[in-house]
Amino acid sequence: MDNIITFEDFTKVDLRVGTIIEVNDFPEARQPAYQLTIDFGALGVKKSSAQITTLYTMEQLINRQIVAVVNFPKKQIAKFMSECLVLGAVDGKDVILLNPEQQVKNGSTVV
Repeated sequence: MDNIITFEDFTKVDLRVGTIIEVNDFPEARQPAYQLTIDFGALGVKKSSAQITTLYTMEQLINRQIVAVVNFPKKQIAKFMSECLVLGAVDGKDVILLNPEQQVKNGSTVV
């Protein structure tokens, strides 16, 4: 494996649990995507673009907890500013969201 990182590298990644509180279509995106607004508790509310339209409707995403990287720099995607990276497992063209097995406090650290 060529891309081995150290444990110190991994500790720099801030993984947190948040709850999706708003979902909008994102027709300007190159690949089908949603614009998500996510509540991370004490960390505040962040926005993200996510290519998860094949398995999830907007209604299914509201109040769903997800795991995201919250310490990446902001990224401009079309006219939208993404502030975090929502994590999912890729299965072909589908992305399956990663989430805690039980409800946890928004902003909880993932280790």
